[in-house]
Amino acid sequence: ILTFDLFVYRTEKVDTPLSFNGCDGKINRVSHMGDYELVDGIPRNPQGRTGLKGRGTLGRWGPNHAADPIVTRWKVDESGKIIKGPDGKPVLQFVSVQRRDNHQWALPGGMVDAGEVVTATVRREFGEEAMNSIQMSSEEKKRMEKELDELFATGREIFRGYVDDPRNTDNSWMETVAFNFHDEDGSCLGKINLCAGDDAMNVRWTDLSGTLDLYASHVDFLEEVAKFHNASW
Repeated sequence: ILTFDLFVYRTEKVDTPLSFNGCDGKINRVSHMGDYELVDGIPRNPQGRTGLKGRGTLGRWGPNHAADPIVTRWKVDESGKIIKGPDGKPVLQFVSVQRRDNHQWALPGGMVDAGEVVTATVRREFGEEAMNSIQMSSEEKKRMEKELDELFATGREIFRGYVDDPRNTDNSWMETVAFNFHDEDGSCLGKINLCAGDDAMNVRWTDLSGTLDLYASHVDFLEEVAKFHNASW
């Protein structure tokens, strides 16, 4: 969950002994971009200066790892026929959430917990942000886990690297891994009930389009998804 993770991670102090460019206990401080420079013991943003020094609002010095699930389906009419866009290509839809902190629409992703693998993060974040799993009963969670088992059984990595995030500073920055989980015939996603979690104001199916205004670099990830599926953009 975005807000909760950031609140927890902000306890990390600059004067605390930290180990960079490697694993610091359970915390992964390895950048997807390769080794980053340390200046006076503090990481330097590998993409250059941002105009902001220090850790800012991010939880960790150096790379802050996130994961973004891109859950897609074909847009269909009442008869089940796939709808085509102005370019004659089929229209894809993806699950988007409206962030509570800035009201922007985004992918339902979040921070990778210490010791957590990325594939577990995308599944957890989708459940928390797009299905409100935190408020579910034990029986509802069991049913959700079965649904997610089917949906997340296969996925394709779309992006891995640095993210152009407004929270980036000279010494702390966001990196992510984005996966696409596609339901080709709608047999799986038809069972899933979308419900916004604590960090999201709203959740909805959104048409993929080059005119989308989304948080950070999310629209770039979706363009890659559209290319892969030869979908309208």
